[in-house]
Amino acid sequence: MTQSHPRISKAVIPAAGLGTRFLPATKATPKEMLPVVDKPAIQYVVEEAASAGLDDVLMITGRNKRPLEDHFDRNYELESALQKKGDASRLAKVQESSDLATMHYVRQGDPKGLGHAVLCAAPHVGHEPFAVLLGDDLIDPRDPLLARMVEVQELHGGSVVALMEVAPEQIHLYGCAAVEATADGDVVKVTGLVEKPEAADAPSNYAIIGRYVLDPHIFGILRKTEPGRGGEIQLTDALQQLATDEKVGGPVHGVVFKGRRYDTGDRGDYLRAIVRLACEREDLGPDFRAWLRSYVAEEM
Repeated sequence: MTQSHPRISKAVIPAAGLGTRFLPATKATPKEMLPVVDKPAIQYVVEEAASAGLDDVLMITGRNKRPLEDHFDRNYELESALQKKGDASRLAKVQESSDLATMHYVRQGDPKGLGHAVLCAAPHVGHEPFAVLLGDDLIDPRDPLLARMVEVQELHGGSVVALMEVAPEQIHLYGCAAVEATADGDVVKVTGLVEKPEAADAPSNYAIIGRYVLDPHIFGILRKTEPGRGGEIQLTDALQQLATDEKVGGPVHGVVFKGRRYDTGDRGDYLRAIVRLACEREDLGPDFRAWLRSYVAEEM
């Protein structure tokens, strides 16, 4: 009989990046605070963690990231002003972000890569399995990827990564997994991982996207992991060790995601994400879609 593993409750969100692809907008504003329609991108990520039952969130930040903390804190002056105006709708939106989860923050200091950012979470996480959510990947709430990953981790233990099939010519942009099929159609066994391989060297077209559920043994491995691609400590390199030695930290599984994902780390995809989400909003969609059809018709 398959062993059941403890329920996880902690999520880690690395958010120390400089956002250089969005300069000059990110010169003084964290890229995670750029709006996607009318909410900052980072709020979608915290909402996803909370929806999956992970109500203890640690954000790994860096210099000039104070607005992230302010956004998830209470703003009593603004709330009071909205209360006096009787603006209950906007008051609820303001309070929503501060009520999502219990938020914690730690600075990464030196930007030594994703693996190093995850390692900064060790004192907070302790000896529990935990989730990692990258802020550049927005997962549509109608496609609950993280909840499925938590379910797989509870069933099998070890670690779980989110995988998505991409075109071979795009695999060099991602970490890539070698996999074996399992009895579950959306779950694979990960037997190896490599960071951003050339298409000819890729073991598959399964790309790792920005969701992980990790066994705490990953911390011990990250402490010994040498800088890899780009001179950074790569989380993929540490996961490779877990995948090839199940005696340390259990197996590594992958959940193959076929739902809606929005990449806000790329300027073009960021704009496409805004258009898609705005089109689907009940309050904005009808008028915006009508304008968009008219605009496209005129331009074509």
